[in-house]
Amino acid sequence: MVFLYNEDAGKELLKLRGEDYKYLVKVRRHKTGDLLHFRNENEPEILYTYIISDITQRELFLHLQSKEILEVKPLRELHIGWCVIDPKTIEKALPSLNEIGVAKISFIYCKRSQKNFKPDMARLHRILRASNQQCGRSSFMEFSTYKDLPSFLNDYPDVKVFDFGGKTYHGEFYNDVLIGCEGGFSEEERVLFNKENILSFQTPLVLKSESAALGIAAKILL
Repeated sequence: MVFLYNEDAGKELLKLRGEDYKYLVKVRRHKTGDLLHFRNENEPEILYTYIISDITQRELFLHLQSKEILEVKPLRELHIGWCVIDPKTIEKALPSLNEIGVAKISFIYCKRSQKNFKPDMARLHRILRASNQQCGRSSFMEFSTYKDLPSFLNDYPDVKVFDFGGKTYHGEFYNDVLIGCEGGFSEEERVLFNKENILSFQTPLVLKSESAALGIAAKILL
């Protein structure tokens, strides 16, 4: 844990109870005099340092020691257009994509996406919140949703598409990439792509959608 989010971060005195108390005292075994870092989602660029002044059986008291503007964010801006797959699979991959440094994900309802799959944005935010606390990232990944692929391509006509039969990708940097869902793109969708923008991995193996997302993010950002 690099820092914790707290809605009262910035005040002279912090009083923690519940899950944060259990985590810091019972799991991390912090004691009086330890320094801890906090951020407030309303001003995520500011890092607050507190010292533990007292620990009771149910409460943890901390006093503000310092604050500084310290943004920790990806060095590059990568936007992934991701055809919607099972939200549970997205949720499992999201912490790793966040740690790698993906700036934004656009969820697109492609032909082979199951229309009953609806990403829970509130739940995704909670996952990112926990991930940020673990990896130290101060900025939140952004999300958007598109009803279909033509709508997405209208906004991102030069997006690089990862699909079978494209040029071999060698690790070049791109701002916007597109990944299909399970089963890939339909033939109707493929005719919408500029052939010059189609790329593929140098592997004979078939990647799952989430594996492709993680592989692309790692190659571009790390």
